[in-house]
Amino acid sequence: MSGSQIALLGAIAGFTIFLGLPVGRLRQPAPRLKAALNGIAIGVLVFLVWDILTHAWEPTDAALADHTWGTALTGGVVMAVGLAVGMAGLVYYDKAMAARRARSQAVSTPAAVPVGAPGAPAVPVTDPAVTPAPARSAAADLALMIAVGIGLHNFAEGLAIGNSAAGGELSLALLLVIGFALHNATEGFGIVAPLAGDAERPSWGRLALLGLIGGGPTFVGTLIGQSVVNDTLAIAFLGLAAGSVLYVVIELLSVARRTGMKELTTWCILGGLFLGFLTDGILVAAGA
Repeated sequence: MSGSQIALLGAIAGFTIFLGLPVGRLRQPAPRLKAALNGIAIGVLVFLVWDILTHAWEPTDAALADHTWGTALTGGVVMAVGLAVGMAGLVYYDKAMAARRARSQAVSTPAAVPVGAPGAPAVPVTDPAVTPAPARSAAADLALMIAVGIGLHNFAEGLAIGNSAAGGELSLALLLVIGFALHNATEGFGIVAPLAGDAERPSWGRLALLGLIGGGPTFVGTLIGQSVVNDTLAIAFLGLAAGSVLYVVIELLSVARRTGMKELTTWCILGGLFLGFLTDGILVAAGA
């Protein structure tokens, strides 16, 4: 199988993420539906955190078992740094975006100026030419963060596909493509869950961009993985992905708490977890 054919398979594995993205354009979903989507997204992402950290720790675990202390130390440090950067980076990004939204709202709120006779009521006067463009909503920023975290994870998946093909294990590479394609199909719902019913309805172009950010790295990782086999690189991206997804889970739990639908959210989180384990089980059963 040629390199271009392997790359095409990597693209297919990544772009199944687009299957769930249209859910983000729901205009006014019922509150229970929105809470359910949020809960499923949490469940899928919690599974991803476990799955990512498991794979990120495997090389270090193997090195410890073999008493190769230098390799174990390198792997452990790289994973810890990636985890910290992935999580703390989104904390500061979110803080900067919140400050930007606050500034935008302050500038767009017109100041009242007195007009007419003395004692007349003040009315706001605005100049349309200087009205700033509306800032992205908090839901849009959260969807972007989810896409970034999933994209980092999918880059590492692409590396696995490319490495398998480069090592001559074409059957394993094909199994990984099938398993990751099924897995990524569920991740699209996780990306757009915060957007369903948001006041700012996402355009098809924005959904396509989110899909490229989340799924495109699988294709890129497949290309790189065919020529670069490096455990440290994979650990670094898995650590970044785990930190990013963990932060997003915290944010989505905050959204879930505000809905006040604890029972529904609990069952949907369990459903998302089971969905994650189901797709992972298909991979394991296939021998990947």
